[in-house]
Amino acid sequence: MKAIEMRETGGPAVLQLVDRPRPEIGGPDDILVRLKAAGVNPVDTKIRSNGPLVPNGLPAVLGCDGAGVVEAAGEAVTRFKPGDEVWFCWGGLGGPVGNYAEYILLDNHLAQAKPREIGFVEAAAAPLVLLTAWESLHDRARLAEGQRVLIHGGAGGVGHVAIQLAKAAGARVCTTVSNSEKADFVHALGAEYCINYKEEDLVESVMEWSEGQGVDIALDTVGPDVFRKTVPAMAHYGDLVTILDPGPDLDLKEARVRNLRISLELMLTPMLRDLPRARTHQGEILRRCAKLIDRGDLHIHVSETFPLKQVQEAHKRLETGHVTGKLALTME
Repeated sequence: MKAIEMRETGGPAVLQLVDRPRPEIGGPDDILVRLKAAGVNPVDTKIRSNGPLVPNGLPAVLGCDGAGVVEAAGEAVTRFKPGDEVWFCWGGLGGPVGNYAEYILLDNHLAQAKPREIGFVEAAAAPLVLLTAWESLHDRARLAEGQRVLIHGGAGGVGHVAIQLAKAAGARVCTTVSNSEKADFVHALGAEYCINYKEEDLVESVMEWSEGQGVDIALDTVGPDVFRKTVPAMAHYGDLVTILDPGPDLDLKEARVRNLRISLELMLTPMLRDLPRARTHQGEILRRCAKLIDRGDLHIHVSETFPLKQVQEAHKRLETGHVTGKLALTME
């Protein structure tokens, strides 16, 4: 099978198209999936640059999420049969198992039935960002109807689905963007208020929107500087969630006075630490998101697709930092 392999860390050029043996059913619970598409995520570029997240992870096939068709199933598999369409988030952290390939072998319990109303490209691009946004808002911040929610980077991969999940829960959403085109995009997703962070003061804008109260929940998808700037925009007893390392030497005096609950979110933990119960929970999240998608209440925006052999171009595009929604690779 064709696959993209990295044998050393570095720039996009380390990603090379190679021939690898097609995996075969090895256990009773396995399914072999013929991949139709794979998501391209920032974690992929970080692993490519800095190295795998698992020991002895080179050579590696990247790509954490994918969608495709079940080609074969182990004798104990009852959930799927050949021909079924699935989506999942599995692999891509180091070693030979990843979704930048034509096939992937995985335990059938790690996959879920693909939403009926979207294609393989959208389905492949969705799991990692959906799990990140859902866990951030629902599991970490305990999202509730009527709350004011600030989503940083609302036009990005995590941001654009976080806006929709918050709206679906009955929250009011404010978000940050870098230009007017992205403002139009996030308003169409349901954002009530939009802040151009290049031209407007974050705290002043949030306080104007929230009538001086601050936001009940904020989701930082950008990094340490934004995390720090968000603290004074929070309501007292609010929830501040970040999907990135907030950085060293944090001054949390104001956060403490506000009685903020600060949470860290990394949806890769169930893979990194082998946590079966957490993986089961993530499967339930994907099932619930599939219902929202099929109902028309959640949309996955893929701004560009690239054939597998053009993966280097996909990484270059992602690293510009100006991608709206998601990028995806296609296998055909």
